[in-house]
Amino acid sequence: MDQIQYIRRCNLYVTGQSGDGLDLSNLHIKFSIKKSDAQTPNAAEITVYNLSDTTAQFIRKEFTRVTLQAGYESNIGVIFDGNIKQCRIGRENGTDTYINISAGDGDDAYNFAVVSGTLAAGATQADQIAASANAMNSRGVTLGYVGSTPDAVLPRGKVLFGMARDYLRSSSASSSATWSIQDGKIQVVERTAVLPDQAVRLTSKSGLIGTPEQTEKGIAIRCLLNPQIKAAGRVQIDQSNVQEAAIPTAQKGSAANDPPAIASDGLYRVLVVEYVGDNRGNDWYSDLTCLAMDDSAVPADQVSPQ
Repeated sequence: MDQIQYIRRCNLYVTGQSGDGLDLSNLHIKFSIKKSDAQTPNAAEITVYNLSDTTAQFIRKEFTRVTLQAGYESNIGVIFDGNIKQCRIGRENGTDTYINISAGDGDDAYNFAVVSGTLAAGATQADQIAASANAMNSRGVTLGYVGSTPDAVLPRGKVLFGMARDYLRSSSASSSATWSIQDGKIQVVERTAVLPDQAVRLTSKSGLIGTPEQTEKGIAIRCLLNPQIKAAGRVQIDQSNVQEAAIPTAQKGSAANDPPAIASDGLYRVLVVEYVGDNRGNDWYSDLTCLAMDDSAVPADQVSPQ
């Protein structure tokens, strides 16, 4: 059954090292957030208008983390939770001031967490992922969903010393998977699989906007802002609504003539989700880039590489 999106909701919190925080939800808020299952930290640009100068300066000096919830009265959830990298205070016009918050999801752990330890003989890629996650714990990142990893074990012990992100990269590559940090949790999903959540069905009644389009990067879909849609998750649309890509002039059989497939059952894996919102304006969207998948296949082979 389609879930009707009605009555917007937006909650914004900033917190410091001590856990104390401020609730900025009642102010004018604009945001732009990009999330994917690539290893690069997800990024957010959040602008809050007309704070007092004292409060704006306090946020810049004292707060290190920002959490944004958005959606609708019947469907609200966290769309970003990460480290504040920079706060810029400025004036948009003669009457409106703002503070712009630039943030990265797990940015501190990604850039500074170091693994130092050993793995015993018999350890697996899952053990190396766990060791890397443990190194990130003190910097606000914990272990989340981890899909299937190879059963092969190390024939001898292994010394781990280096950036945690590098060990996550090598383990994911060995597992034919992608790793990312999603709202402060490490996520590892096979490249041809998806998260085990139920697919979000998008229709004109549940938020689908315009016509999905086949592009060289994947199937581009716009819908009303929906926090249930996640990187490496699933969405379902009516495949007859997808606008086929125009084939450019190119050599027959080249990549330009072979865009990502349109799914016969309308099921797609989300590669990128971008949230754009203004709680006192018109923008309130999720923009998706997706690849076709086969829900009837075994989990590790559900996503088409093309």
